[in-house]
Amino acid sequence: MDYVIDESEQRGSTVTPLDAMDTRFIHTFADLLNFTYTMHEQVEREWGVPTAGHFNGMMGELQREETDFCTIASPTSKRLEVIDYLRGYPSDVLVITSLKPTLLPANLALIRPFQGEVWGSLLMGVLVWGLTLWVVQWLWSSVSGGLGVEITKAVMYGWGALMEQPPSDPSTSASGQMLVGWWLVFCLVVDTGYRSSLVAHLTVQARSPTLEHFHQLLDQGSWRWGTERWVLSGAPLEYFAKNINPVVQQIYKEMQVLQTPDEGLLKVLKGRYSFINFRNYISIAVASRYTDTLGNSPFYTSRTGISFMAAFGWGIRKGAPFYPRFSELMSRLEDAGITPYWKDDLIAKRVRQNRAEAEEKQDDVQLTTQQQTSQLERKEVTLEVNHLQGAFYLLLLGCGMGLVILAVENVITYYSCS
Repeated sequence: MDYVIDESEQRGSTVTPLDAMDTRFIHTFADLLNFTYTMHEQVEREWGVPTAGHFNGMMGELQREETDFCTIASPTSKRLEVIDYLRGYPSDVLVITSLKPTLLPANLALIRPFQGEVWGSLLMGVLVWGLTLWVVQWLWSSVSGGLGVEITKAVMYGWGALMEQPPSDPSTSASGQMLVGWWLVFCLVVDTGYRSSLVAHLTVQARSPTLEHFHQLLDQGSWRWGTERWVLSGAPLEYFAKNINPVVQQIYKEMQVLQTPDEGLLKVLKGRYSFINFRNYISIAVASRYTDTLGNSPFYTSRTGISFMAAFGWGIRKGAPFYPRFSELMSRLEDAGITPYWKDDLIAKRVRQNRAEAEEKQDDVQLTTQQQTSQLERKEVTLEVNHLQGAFYLLLLGCGMGLVILAVENVITYYSCS
């Protein structure tokens, strides 16, 4: 909940709440139940974690009966031992915000239709088939006295057939011709699959994978992530600090602590960084300052959220006489559909306010990544030099290998003749 406090006041002073879910709840309850209230800032600015059975923060004030109730709290087993809990609205989930998937490098377009293990299998298949043909022809020639085939010719024929440019048939027996025939059938199937896959990849260009789960952050390598300081307190802190999952432990260990959402989102814009925060909270920040008039944003928010809190609501001191009435009114608001309506209305209102403030300050965010991506999507897909970089690299590699072999041959010839 946002609030206004005089800068001259110390922590713990009385505050004026701004429009929020809990503010509307309090005003509604006060009007219907005819009571007045004062709201003050929590001195430690902490929700509260237990230490030897005693809480600090807001939970500690309720446990010591220094406060009647607090807002925006989530229930935990330890908290429910010392307070009563009033469910207000569904809890938010933690999400991972990263850059939107980008187009994969075009220089690998000719290789991408097959996975690495397929290319490895094809290379091994050419060598094994060539060796098999050489062995078959050698066995046949040793028995019949006919001509065999050189192993280099057998391997090069297999490679040429795979490239749809086979040299003359090296087989000299029926068994060899049988091997050649089935190899040509195999090459036909592989070439057809490669050609159709290449067309598909050039038509709908592949993108980098989206980051949905914590383990994907760890798999990226040299990837960084962070969250705001206030997130690592209360129930979220318990989730990360006490979680026995090694992935969550590693995420928590390498988590960077940031001060504002803009600090995290700007790090995301620089690349190889993800910002972890609550979905509704981060969606407001993105929609307010990082989304253009067409609704385009450079950020991708994971669809799979991490839920570790049952709900958001109010913590109430044990034995408070108003607890049953508050609970009844809270249930009526939710059953009538007012609670979800308020939620959507507040999000839209906050986005409008933030955009208006940004326009006054002329704080425009450059969405170069998204604009470039949109231009690529609208552009007609044709083969360009960048798509065929792989072919040129292969040509240079082949020429280089040829020069190396030439040098080796010259050295061998020179020393053998001297």
